[in-house]
Amino acid sequence: MTCACGHHHHPRHQHEAKGTPVPLAKPMFGLTGRLICQDAGQMMTALSLLPDHIRLSREEPGCLHFDLWQDEDPLVWYLSELFVDADAFAAHGQRTAASPWGSEGAAIGRDFQRHDVVPVIRRETRQDLDAIDALLRDAFGGDDEARLVRKLREDGDLSLSLVADAAGTILGHAALSPLEADRPAHALAPLSVGPKARRLGIGAALVHQAVTWADTASVVVVGAPAYYGPLGFKPADLSSPYAGLAMQMIGDLPKGSAIRHAPAFVTL
Repeated sequence: MTCACGHHHHPRHQHEAKGTPVPLAKPMFGLTGRLICQDAGQMMTALSLLPDHIRLSREEPGCLHFDLWQDEDPLVWYLSELFVDADAFAAHGQRTAASPWGSEGAAIGRDFQRHDVVPVIRRETRQDLDAIDALLRDAFGGDDEARLVRKLREDGDLSLSLVADAAGTILGHAALSPLEADRPAHALAPLSVGPKARRLGIGAALVHQAVTWADTASVVVVGAPAYYGPLGFKPADLSSPYAGLAMQMIGDLPKGSAIRHAPAFVTL
């Protein structure tokens, strides 16, 4: 079926994913439900106004996901929305009320359900791969990190791939890959959180789960000490092409020992 944004969709609904909850200061806000037109006139109003409403909603700083798609019954649209918190949804409501959709579409029937949403950390599935690609491109502003994760996966070197799932929307991702070292070790790279979902604790939750999974193996990262230091990483004096680039570690690799990242990193 084709939605008001012009794309073909299969029906999607928010769902409760299984995983480790991310401790948020406030829950995210989700909305699901239907728009129900009474007649062809209301349907034409929806077809005319919804594309701009979708675009403007997705541009809101607190909107994490916004989707509308038309049912096989052309008088019915399904919707799935996710906002950073209830305040962001309230701001969305204020903008909508002042918009053409808010005034001209007000008579269209609404059947909505509201949800508190808490993201969970879980392993990636095949159904996540396109969303992970999109997240990495959005988070880093290019395709390098997405290509890296794809290559690690193709080579069998993606030891662990975690996602932060908020009712079906992928907001964060962390990858571990094997390091060639004197003792068991993994590289943490890349770590990504969507721009609108940052500073909520999602990245820290991903790192914590990755380190927990690694167990006694060392975890090495190249990144900002101000971010990784509070998460337990210490400066690492290791022999590597990345030495000196804020290399840090949780673990016990000997000082000065050599490490080698998976071959996919050479492609960066």
